[in-house]
Amino acid sequence: MLSNPTSFQGSKPCSARIWLAGLLVICCFSALLGWLPYAFGIDFYRMKAALIERFGQGRVAMLVRWQQVLVAAVPLPESEKLIKINDFFNNNFLFIDDLTVWQQDDYWATPMELIGQGRGDCEDMAIAKYYSLKELGISVEKLRLVYVRATTNGPAGPSVQAHMVLAYYPAPTAEPLVLDNLDIQIKPASQRSDLQPIFSFNSEAVWSGVAADATRQNGSGQLTRWQDLQLRAQKEGLE
Repeated sequence: MLSNPTSFQGSKPCSARIWLAGLLVICCFSALLGWLPYAFGIDFYRMKAALIERFGQGRVAMLVRWQQVLVAAVPLPESEKLIKINDFFNNNFLFIDDLTVWQQDDYWATPMELIGQGRGDCEDMAIAKYYSLKELGISVEKLRLVYVRATTNGPAGPSVQAHMVLAYYPAPTAEPLVLDNLDIQIKPASQRSDLQPIFSFNSEAVWSGVAADATRQNGSGQLTRWQDLQLRAQKEGLE
């Protein structure tokens, strides 16, 4: 029994325990830092190397910022994860068409390529948000990339353009929330009268629309552009 605990103040056994405890904390923290680059199924070392090879050292800071946003979002509820990811891409990347960025009419960029360019179009933004939320543990069953016709108002009046957004379904039959770069506020689909959905898809399937009872086609292999993007993203370190 420790009849007089004060007699142990400053003793060597106590000092040794404190020292060992401190060493354990340092070791655990070091191990955590070593683990972080591989969190979320992303090999950030491989992605960093690919980024530097194609776009130079100058874009590494944005890759680090993306990693930091992912790490910070891990403990958050899904609703706040949506906000963090939507804001990150809407606020840090310019909305520019593919012809300007890639000299192609339609190119789907991987998240690494979007970070490398620092700009991209609606598909690039939506796809980066999809991968980010999936890596944060949100089931792909709750996420769909949606092709829509978007009505926008310009100097010449209203115009309709092809567009892509990310839809999040809190529950299988729930109304989806829309993550978009044209309207940066996350809103229920019913509040986006400017969007007319055409079809939706994710890593597992394609749907004829966006409703829960829309016709589903198992597999997304028929979308060759999507299939090609997933293979490129995997080679860059994104599982």
